[in-house]
Amino acid sequence: MERHKKPDSSRQAQNRADLLEKIGVFVLDMDGTFYLGSHVIEGAIDFVRYVEQKGRRVLFFTNNSSQSPEVYMDRLSHMGCPITRDQIMTSGDVTIAYLKENYDGKRIYLVGTEALRKSFQEEEICLWKEGEPVPDIVVVGFDTALTYEKLCRACGFIRSGALFLATHLDLNCPTEDGFIPDCGALCAAITASTGVKPRYLGKPFRETVDMVLMRTGEKRDRVAFVGDRLYTDVATGVNHGAWGVLVMTGETKAEDLEKSQVKPDAVFASLGEMKTVLEGCC
Repeated sequence: MERHKKPDSSRQAQNRADLLEKIGVFVLDMDGTFYLGSHVIEGAIDFVRYVEQKGRRVLFFTNNSSQSPEVYMDRLSHMGCPITRDQIMTSGDVTIAYLKENYDGKRIYLVGTEALRKSFQEEEICLWKEGEPVPDIVVVGFDTALTYEKLCRACGFIRSGALFLATHLDLNCPTEDGFIPDCGALCAAITASTGVKPRYLGKPFRETVDMVLMRTGEKRDRVAFVGDRLYTDVATGVNHGAWGVLVMTGETKAEDLEKSQVKPDAVFASLGEMKTVLEGCC
């Protein structure tokens, strides 16, 4: 992955308070970081309010492409954290932007929910229709309405030469009842059948960082990606010149942190603890 050199001050030399103090935009993950299911994680709303009171910004980014940005806006509002459209991004948004920039007009077979399909249609992405020739590209999202027919078609189109893209690489999606298979797990099944690996978008890839920088106008070294996953949330920051901050409220456990090649710039128990540390340095 592309790496951008940071200022001379080493990552290891930065204590947690120093790091948080320099951040202008906190890019927060949602599932496992801000909420689990229908419940807000304790301290999460207080963190957002405190950051905004101090004149800094919060942007929510979820790799979960099963819902539209408007659904997430509504969910956050009902949880007591109303946001505007420019404060929410999904891996679906990144995928749409990538397709429009690189494959404008190409026919797409989408393995995704109706919400994701609607987002593609609203952005005038050309979607494959029954009876048409083999599409140019197969795009796989987190499809909670996956059928065997969709899976077979995707594999058949890829074997026939269609490009294989995926909205994100998350293997599991955290819920109140445990983890359920996410986009990366669906792609693994397709790869096992076809021998073809997808190009993933969303976190932790450069396209996500570029989109955040374009939307916020912030400098790369003043942006922190905060989340519960080392291989997506944290890796997005540490691999692309921003910062990667881990919270221990979701997927990652202590033993995962010890053996992971991706090392976060800072680790916190939760967003609530991040607020406490911020209060001590402001």
